[in-house]
Amino acid sequence: MKPRPFALLFACAALALAALVYFLGVRPRQQASAAAAAIAGESEHPAVNVFIARRQTAARELVLPGALQAYDDAAIHARTNGYLGKWFVDIGDRVKAGQVLAKIDSPEVDQELRQARANLDVARANLELARVTAERWKALGAQNAVAQQEVDQRVADYAAQRADVAAAEANVRRLGELQQFETITAPFAGVISTRNIDVGDLINAGSGPELFHLSRSDVLRAYVNVPQSEVADIRAGLPVDVLLDEFPHEVFSGRVARFAGALDAASRTLLVEVDIPNPAAKLFPGMFCRLRLRLPSDPAILIPSSDAIIRADGTLVATVTGQNTVHFQKVALGRDFGTQIEIRDGLAEGQRVVGNPSDALVEGEAVEVLASPAPAAAGN
Repeated sequence: MKPRPFALLFACAALALAALVYFLGVRPRQQASAAAAAIAGESEHPAVNVFIARRQTAARELVLPGALQAYDDAAIHARTNGYLGKWFVDIGDRVKAGQVLAKIDSPEVDQELRQARANLDVARANLELARVTAERWKALGAQNAVAQQEVDQRVADYAAQRADVAAAEANVRRLGELQQFETITAPFAGVISTRNIDVGDLINAGSGPELFHLSRSDVLRAYVNVPQSEVADIRAGLPVDVLLDEFPHEVFSGRVARFAGALDAASRTLLVEVDIPNPAAKLFPGMFCRLRLRLPSDPAILIPSSDAIIRADGTLVATVTGQNTVHFQKVALGRDFGTQIEIRDGLAEGQRVVGNPSDALVEGEAVEVLASPAPAAAGN
């Protein structure tokens, strides 16, 4: 039976693919292995990979948990007694500064204000009478027609009436301001998050539950506690990424607005406030979030964490001298970036460092040097 043309075509394609994989993938590896084996065979010294120590800028990030809060948040209470006549906003409504939220009916306050105004009119009339009397008696006193004691008495009455008028005016102003509190207004622009009243409810000034709760959410704020090791790099204006599980593909931007001038004695952390613009109102106060602070960093010598040799007498790095011999250099480690670590002291820029040093290497041993690329910067 003759093979079908489709089977022959499939077999040819499979052979071509296998040849391509061999020449592009397998053969180069075999050649590299053969070259390394040849070098090792030609030299009686062990071969090591080295890279040149260079100063690099590490991308430092600090991720801390936090919670979003409204930039302005107010519990609105009544400042006058009465009954709720009408409310104009409900939860979720956006209000402007000065917008009327509700009105309170306070007939007692209205009546007291009318009475206070009437008392003021009486006081002003008495004041005018006292003024005329005092002037008349002073004129008679100038003619020695009456005793000076009588003149002083009328002048004192005039002064007392002026004080009565001032007290009456103050009482009218007080009740007038109290009457203005019958209209509940928004102290700032925001969103009504709570309404605890209904028409006909008894309102007691200074007591009872809040009438409304108002939150400003066009700008949010979050507080985080930064550990002492990172405090030196915190400054106002530092960019912060705000991450939420509800928006896995979106990063919200914020900045450090201010921070406490002292560390908390119990936790050794610095309280930092981050302001987050929220013009689209996608974020809500009370949400849990993670704040990623992008900390500044000065260039430093970085090596892969696997190249550091930890021993009882300290931390060492295997270097290669100009005579291609191994020298174990004692170093002081700095910040750990995960895959890379900072060298604060003991290693100079330009030195050759052995990558992934073998435990078989000994001090002063001659080696065959194989160059390798320098490690990438931390965070890249």
